[in-house]
Amino acid sequence: MSELTADEARSLRCVAGMMIPASSAFAVPGADDDTIFADIVGHIGQDLALVRQALQRLDGLAGGAFADRDAGTRQAAAAAFQAAGGAVATALTRVVVQCYYRDDRVMQSLGMEVRPPFPKGFEVEQGDWSLLDPVRVRQPFYRRAT
Repeated sequence: MSELTADEARSLRCVAGMMIPASSAFAVPGADDDTIFADIVGHIGQDLALVRQALQRLDGLAGGAFADRDAGTRQAAAAAFQAAGGAVATALTRVVVQCYYRDDRVMQSLGMEVRPPFPKGFEVEQGDWSLLDPVRVRQPFYRRAT
């Protein structure tokens, strides 16, 4: 479990649900679903400080605790936050999206087999390997290990 306060967790759950709402058309939960949100909170890891900053910024833009504001105020604050961008927005998005798209229900809705990528692996379309030629002819910029 992360070190989020109860208020931070409520605001994170609220913004996660706004970022990826549930869809009955595709039969998928939102990012604020209990299982997905538990994964988000449990895997914030090294992004904890940035996620906290993001939540503080959202609180500031909303004029108080983000989760306690009405839907219109939250939407305006989220839009301003998104427009500002930056490392905190990137971290918040990364934490929510990576956990959302590893949920079994979401993977099934995308037509993906629910399994780890290995040992079976996935087929990757071959590209144009000649694009690497400039890298191959470039002088090394690293120190060789002895």
